[in-house]
Amino acid sequence: MEEQQKLANSKEVLAFLAAEYPKCFSLDADAKPLKIGIFHDLALRLEGDPRVSKRLLRMSLRHYTSSWKYLASIKEGVHRVDLDGKNGDLVEGEHAEHAAQQLQESKAKAAEKRQEQKKQANDKKSYKNRAKIPGKGAAGDKKPSDKRSKPAPAKVKVRELNDDDLKVGVQVSVKVGSTPMAATITDIAKDGIQVQLNSGMTVKVQRAQLRLTV
Repeated sequence: MEEQQKLANSKEVLAFLAAEYPKCFSLDADAKPLKIGIFHDLALRLEGDPRVSKRLLRMSLRHYTSSWKYLASIKEGVHRVDLDGKNGDLVEGEHAEHAAQQLQESKAKAAEKRQEQKKQANDKKSYKNRAKIPGKGAAGDKKPSDKRSKPAPAKVKVRELNDDDLKVGVQVSVKVGSTPMAATITDIAKDGIQVQLNSGMTVKVQRAQLRLTV
């Protein structure tokens, strides 16, 4: 009997799940909300299968359920499905709201990353163009350069938020992704704090992501 090859990464595991349980998992068509406890069901079905480890299976499910397509499928009142595609419990409003928040935050991070990559590409292009202009850093340029350094921009000072600081209209620094961004608190709720970035985009974040601008 031919030995079955062990799956090496999440991409291979998800392709395997979509092939084995096409009424539950989908990589191309719209996703369906999964039954709560689907990992336990999968672990039982795949028990003894040497191709998939529980660690990689759990990691792959986390990757699948954090995708934009899956988060967009979590709508209140929609049936969750089991491995065979049978309808189960309905998605609760709390779960739908949490998925919508995750989707919004994920898209905000992706937009910020694209903006940063675009800025870096433009900076690199601008540097190359300046290098070609005589007197602007071109190779072999004999003109003395102006060594006077420009003053560094003032560094924004921040500190941790106190309870008294949590007010609508307060100026804060919010970390969405890798770069802190200036923002204003627009709403405070139990499940998070809504802020408006200088770009006009509104996102909901947790208190730990905020610092007060002083």
